[in-house]
Amino acid sequence: MQVPHYVVGDVTKEVDNIRLMESTLNKYGQLDILVNNAGIIQTGSIENTSLAQYDHIMNTNVRSIYHITMLSVPHLVKTKGSIVNVSSVNGMRSVQLAPKQVRVNSVNPGVVLTELQTRGGLDEEAYRKFLERTKETHALGRPGQPEEVARAIAFLASDDASFITGASLPVDGGRHAMCPR
Repeated sequence: MQVPHYVVGDVTKEVDNIRLMESTLNKYGQLDILVNNAGIIQTGSIENTSLAQYDHIMNTNVRSIYHITMLSVPHLVKTKGSIVNVSSVNGMRSVQLAPKQVRVNSVNPGVVLTELQTRGGLDEEAYRKFLERTKETHALGRPGQPEEVARAIAFLASDDASFITGASLPVDGGRHAMCPR
């Protein structure tokens, strides 16, 4: 098993994304797999949030992913690589790179035990209630573990999924089948 290559940076900064790509290519000489897994949330609604909050979310969740993917595509075309977007059960997207033999799939997690909600503004009590609600909103009656999502990503990025593209795989304990939103 190969040791991970870590590059610390801010995905909303173009210079950091370029440095990430250059460092990865210098280390490995090619790019086979891109996992887009940057994302944030913030609590609130259109009535009580600001355009600055919107810009922060869009720059992190959309623009940064687009930029890193844009930088990666020439290298993934060469290796006939794979892209796995970590999205959510609410974010299904289309595919354009299949004619170039680049597979694009996404995993769409339900509630997973990470710090996403607390970093997004939920206090400890609200977070506890949120997790408790997964007994009703997820068919399996529990939140997921990060490792469960990671295994789905590893599968979609692997040669075992060589004939899968354009798929959105709910890794959500059945939430998509239970919850109207």
